Amino acid sequence: MEHEMRAEYAEGAGPGAPVKIWHMVRRETATAMCGRELSPDAETRTAEVWGTPEGEPFCHTCGALYLREVP
Repeated sequence: MEHEMRAEYAEGAGPGAPVKIWHMVRRETATAMCGRELSPDAETRTAEVWGTPEGEPFCHTCGALYLREVP
């Protein structure tokens, strides 16, 4: 299964604003693995960024579920 990271912004903010937290999504969806609905316009990054400073701060729940899906 393909994954990517998607940004969550502070309430009322959108793309271009500072990222509040990064979530992992299954590619082509805006629903985070933790269940949070994210903006389809939100910034995305490749799953390879997960666990690096570029991918922080990261949702702990998404991280745990992601680790269970990837080899």
